[in-house]
Amino acid sequence: MTHEQYFLQRRTGGQWETLSRGTVFGPMEAEASGMLGSGEATALRIVGATFDEAAGRWNYARVFQASAPPQRTAGLVVSSRFAYVALLLGGLIVAISFGTRGGFGLFLGPISLDFGVGREVFALSIALQNLVWGATQPFFGAFADRYGPVKAIMVGALFYVAGLVLMAMSTGPAMLYFSAGFVVAVGLSGTSFGIIFSAVAQLFPVERRSWALGIVGAAGSLGQFMIVPAAQQLLDAFGWSAALLILAATALLMIPMGLVFLKARPVPQSDAPRSLTMRQALSEALHHPSFWFLVLGFFVCGFHVAYISIHLPSYVVDLGLAAQTGAWAIGLVGLCNVVGSYLAGVAGGRYPKKYLLSLLYFGRALVMAGFVLLPPSETMVYVFAVLMGFLWLSTVPLTSGLVAHIYGPRYMGLLFGIIFFSHQIGGFLGAWFGGYAYDTFGSYEVVWWISIGLGVASALVHWPIRERPVAHLAPA
Repeated sequence: MTHEQYFLQRRTGGQWETLSRGTVFGPMEAEASGMLGSGEATALRIVGATFDEAAGRWNYARVFQASAPPQRTAGLVVSSRFAYVALLLGGLIVAISFGTRGGFGLFLGPISLDFGVGREVFALSIALQNLVWGATQPFFGAFADRYGPVKAIMVGALFYVAGLVLMAMSTGPAMLYFSAGFVVAVGLSGTSFGIIFSAVAQLFPVERRSWALGIVGAAGSLGQFMIVPAAQQLLDAFGWSAALLILAATALLMIPMGLVFLKARPVPQSDAPRSLTMRQALSEALHHPSFWFLVLGFFVCGFHVAYISIHLPSYVVDLGLAAQTGAWAIGLVGLCNVVGSYLAGVAGGRYPKKYLLSLLYFGRALVMAGFVLLPPSETMVYVFAVLMGFLWLSTVPLTSGLVAHIYGPRYMGLLFGIIFFSHQIGGFLGAWFGGYAYDTFGSYEVVWWISIGLGVASALVHWPIRERPVAHLAPA
């Protein structure tokens, strides 16, 4: 029996006429926004019905209502004109930020060898990076929500460049922990998904938002595909220190790109909170069970991404394969996720995002199990990279889309930043424990099986999420 129903209704005279009904809120919300924007209707609402099994009856509540098409002000003309330019340049910022960070695993072997230490030292610096990145992301998100994304991007880009330069100058573990573990981490908070997703989400109406977030996610993966193999070439040609300096020069490009958000302005959102303060929005989310399901699920994503991106190149070398194979594998993950992230964004606008996330995490578990159990070979590494690539960051537009859908886009930077902190705690453990396990047991096998178990657990955690706007989005 279906326990949730939604009814799209139009006011005709003094009566509400039901136009359609369904069990998924997203497509119906998009239909309502389209009708309002085209002038087909001047007053619409969506009524949600939830079945109370204990009482044996249906409970009804309004979850969406609008009385007129969004007003077209001069600010909106600017927004419409520059929204796609901002989407393009925002995607490029993420491509540089995430692509550069995705290549850090290539430096594990050379830096560890040069410093004369085990793999745990470099792994710990990246683990600290994940933790600091996650801890500072909510503050950058709140800063961007209050003062706009441009200032957050500027500060983040400067920290990112400084961190890469200091990494290149590192002569021992302490400086590596400070540069890679702290300075680069702060830079990532201002230039990666958390800030750009929030900025882009406010530039597009509800019916185009999931698609736009998918484009940004795809851009990050494209950056990984392009930058990681190039970083390997730089390593081979110039050594790790010079390679980092060249990457730092590339990161400077994020500063002029971020200026586009000075011109673009948010469009009116049908699901925007009407009068919530930041403190009220935060309190509401923290008392909502679905928020904590997202927190737990994204923890697993962080563990997977950090472990694989940092340790897969070294694992491939341990299998007796060339270092270039590992670099191209990470690049393939990024290339295939260009398609995966885009399709996730499109699918998220049509189907329940929570079920798509469950399928993605279960798919990760299956792919990793096959990689561990089947005989190793160069072909198997590439097959793993392709399959994992389709599932890689496809979770990000869906998770961020759920945050915007359930809690509204106004304070998305702060709320997604908190969920992202959980992602980075998982990343800390994935990066550090991979190095610790290798130095302790001489192999990565135990980490692979932990990753498989976490994938199954995350698939289960997303299933009970209530994918509907919280109460403040419904008019009183």
